[in-house]
Amino acid sequence: MDHLSYSAAWLSQWRDDITDAVSSMVLTFEERNGYEPGANEVRTVSEEDVRAVHDDGRELEGFEDLLTFYESIGEVVLSDVGNGFFVPSACDVLSRLAQEGPGSHPRVDDPDGVVIASNGGGILYVAERGGAIHRSRTASLDSAEFDKVADSLPQFLDHVRRCVVRFVETGETGDL
Repeated sequence: MDHLSYSAAWLSQWRDDITDAVSSMVLTFEERNGYEPGANEVRTVSEEDVRAVHDDGRELEGFEDLLTFYESIGEVVLSDVGNGFFVPSACDVLSRLAQEGPGSHPRVDDPDGVVIASNGGGILYVAERGGAIHRSRTASLDSAEFDKVADSLPQFLDHVRRCVVRFVETGETGDL
């Protein structure tokens, strides 16, 4: 993926890589685990998503990489990758911003970062306006401590891709 710069084409390749990986995982999931898999998809952007970003995207000013993401990707639901991994839709992120305002996250360079993802264990991923992505150490924002996990959203998304592929191949998620 390094040969493409972060763009709609880059995100399309990212989506395809994850889709290919989870498709192979789902084929034998029930046989291996004894129950049917949940939802595992990277959903493409819908008209509703585009409308939300167009109408309320000003709330994400300064988060250009996130806006680029939401112009191509509607939502990420990977229920069966490790504990799960989720990137909510632009509608959900913008709704949360409208209701709660930007999060005040201590120990993050930009205290008004945006929660952009979570795992099934409640760990949260926060983007700051400068682009860095931070991971909470606990399953709560209340007095949570954060560790920087990526300098940019593309770097974070590539890490997610590698963790998904690793999980499918070995059963280990790494630090997702």
